[in-house]
Amino acid sequence: MRCPYCGGLDTQVKDSRPSDDASAIRRRRICPDCGGRFTTFERVQLRELTVVKRSGRKVPFDRDKLQRSVDVALRKRPVEPERVERLVSGITRQLESAGEPEVTSEAIGELVMEGLKGLDDVAYVRFASVYKNFREARDFEELLGRLNADQQTGADQQQAGADPQAEAGEAPARRARSRA
Repeated sequence: MRCPYCGGLDTQVKDSRPSDDASAIRRRRICPDCGGRFTTFERVQLRELTVVKRSGRKVPFDRDKLQRSVDVALRKRPVEPERVERLVSGITRQLESAGEPEVTSEAIGELVMEGLKGLDDVAYVRFASVYKNFREARDFEELLGRLNADQQTGADQQQAGADPQAEAGEAPARRARSRA
């Protein structure tokens, strides 16, 4: 591993341990040339992925770029770093295990949006505004309307599951009447 300070190639590993979620190995290194200390992470990579951009250009998949995009969306939001790492690792694993060597940037964006939706609403809206290239306030209104509708549907489903009348068999009759 090359030293980030002096560029020396002969760095030594002083400590190795699994990361918090055991998805990587954290290695603490030291450079004998300059004495600089730094940390590296070793992760399993199932396959080389290529990202096909909207323009048609192809670039290698960069997990760090994905991490930075999620971090920007979550800036100053109360989300634990472990949850962010699980989200990024999950998206990466999903892409690598899909079996396709090429993945579209749209597919990655949709996975990130879906993950952020379950993690933090504000981060979801931030990411969506950049990803979907919002140009007007109406774009935000439409996204927030869909988000509220999704949350209301989820709350209704939870309430129906916890409703004692639903257990007595009355909920299906109510739903049938409301559709008529």
